Amino acid sequence: MVTGLFDVHFRLRKIQANGDPLTVLNQVVDWEIFRPDLEPLREKERKSNAGRRPYDLVLMFKILILQSLYNLSDDALERQILDRISFNRFLGLSLGDSVPDAKTIWLFREALGADDRARLLFDKFDAFLRENGLQARKGQIVDAAIVQAPRQRNTREENERIKNGEAERVRQEWTPAKAAQKDTDARWTKKNGRNYFGYKQHDCVDVKHKMVRNYSVTPANVHDSNEFLGLLTGNTSADVYADSAYRSAWHVAALDGAGFRPHLQRKGARGRALTEREKRGNRTRARIRARVEHVFGVMRQRMGDTVVRTIGFVRAKVKIGLRHLAYNLGRFALLAGGVA
Repeated sequence: MVTGLFDVHFRLRKIQANGDPLTVLNQVVDWEIFRPDLEPLREKERKSNAGRRPYDLVLMFKILILQSLYNLSDDALERQILDRISFNRFLGLSLGDSVPDAKTIWLFREALGADDRARLLFDKFDAFLRENGLQARKGQIVDAAIVQAPRQRNTREENERIKNGEAERVRQEWTPAKAAQKDTDARWTKKNGRNYFGYKQHDCVDVKHKMVRNYSVTPANVHDSNEFLGLLTGNTSADVYADSAYRSAWHVAALDGAGFRPHLQRKGARGRALTEREKRGNRTRARIRARVEHVFGVMRQRMGDTVVRTIGFVRAKVKIGLRHLAYNLGRFALLAGGVA
């Protein structure tokens, strides 16, 4: 079949007519706001002008956003960019343009982890949201979710030594090839009777817009409450919602002292069941807290946030940070398009 001069144009127009979220994203986001925070990645002086010029920084950043939105590996991402014309349009590439390969994508993401630059980019977009009328409103919800990492097949002795702070010494005893595939930063934890290995994302979501306004990443064994107060951000309301894992006399007093209104779920104990009034209070708070589950649901179903296939805390932090930024970008596109 002969390809016509305007066939690609007609195909793209049909994709847009059927609802292309990437087109909306390009329409509502000024990608150039990220360039100043990306420029330091290229400050290293080139030794020679020989060879191919490096890819544009904003282009590489948008590629990582695509990866987070669609939960793609580096190799799968390269294939999809080569294959999907909607991805090419989002990136501003023509069919004749060079496409970064998987190794280039991996190296760029590694560079983001060198000085926690993914966090800087997240904060830049949050500032953009606030400047464009999407301030955090109606209170904030704090919750955490486990992000699993590839399980390690270490000996009991190795696991015990890693747990006791001897991770670096253990790594030195392994061959370089083995050490490169071993994650000594992730930790085990138990939830609802099941064991998990990996990390934990701690999120603060605003009630009105369901945007992630702050987040942190820790090994999975860190208790949710340890990150609680540090996650709270500026909001038009002093209301703070969280589940019973965050309730303690100390936290309630700290929230009161900082001018917040705590709405923390109550939990019964042996010999002390919840009163009917406390149960009603839990149900009322649960209706608000459910909004954070919507956020986790989007990340889980579309972005695969329950697993991070990286080795080490720094790489996991970059991956999880980019997922949070990609979620906020997608959520902003929905709100800008009039979808609540």
